[in-house]
Amino acid sequence: MTISFVTPRLSVVEVEVGISLSDRSQLLACVPTILTPAVVAALPADFHDVNTPAAAEVWLDSMLSQSRLLLVKSTSNDVIGFLFVYVTQGNFAHIGYLLAQAYWGKGLATELLYGFMADVGNTQPWQKLVAGVDQTNIASAKLLKKLGFVEQMPDESSVAMFEYILPQTQV
Repeated sequence: MTISFVTPRLSVVEVEVGISLSDRSQLLACVPTILTPAVVAALPADFHDVNTPAAAEVWLDSMLSQSRLLLVKSTSNDVIGFLFVYVTQGNFAHIGYLLAQAYWGKGLATELLYGFMADVGNTQPWQKLVAGVDQTNIASAKLLKKLGFVEQMPDESSVAMFEYILPQTQV
């Protein structure tokens, strides 16, 4: 089932693999404006140097093949970020999210994740949400804790892992 939901300031919709050419072109045009060095500083290597149409094309194809990709749009319908979901066989959904730097500090990440958690809790058969955060990304770690994610025992990596058990009332 396709994931889509609306919050007071955002609309979020899953990108279909068979996205139309015009929609794909529009999406590819905004990818480099969102994946700036500041935004991707704490993210894996495949998010870095996505600053040309060709690099955006490779990035988009990679994201669509590895995960469910959701577009985060503002009330003016501009794409301002992405939410990524990779579901494991154990019905655990590994999530990641990012917003363009101009949208930081406005409570939009909280609104995005809160809306996502409410939607998937009612529409998806997942048991748990899992998020990895670079240990230098204090803001994301604080946000996840505020939303009820529990930090797992740290290991030697630079990534802190957080888990959220979804309520059992889902489908």
